[in-house]
Amino acid sequence: MAILWVKVFHVFFMVAWMAGIFYLPRLFVYHSQTDNQQVRDQFKIMERRLWYFVTPFALLTLILGLILIYMYGKEWFLVSKWLHVKIPLVLCLYVYHGYLFVLVRKFARDDPPYPTKVYRFINEAPVFLLLAVIALAITKTW
Repeated sequence: MAILWVKVFHVFFMVAWMAGIFYLPRLFVYHSQTDNQQVRDQFKIMERRLWYFVTPFALLTLILGLILIYMYGKEWFLVSKWLHVKIPLVLCLYVYHGYLFVLVRKFARDDPPYPTKVYRFINEAPVFLLLAVIALAITKTW
């Protein structure tokens, strides 16, 4: 029964984390479109707060995922080929999360490195990565 609760919270924190890191690049889109300094300053606050708000969810997702692997055991891990594919994809999401922090810092200095269209891509591309992670976790096939 305990393993089910660990799964519940693992999925809950993953959903909360994903909601945040999908919204943050959308803020970048709007931020990059404005020339009003007061509006830019407001976006800076929102971006920074959102990144710091969702980062604990990312850490709890990771911790609970590792706990699940531990609870299932070494033998299960060795034969779970789907998980061996899922882990690098999840690591990509953590790299993406870290890169969003780099962008938050650049926007904070009023130095956005890309045009608006790039932020739209940054906002949408990880959806497919998440789809692959979810498909692997549910189907448990590879």
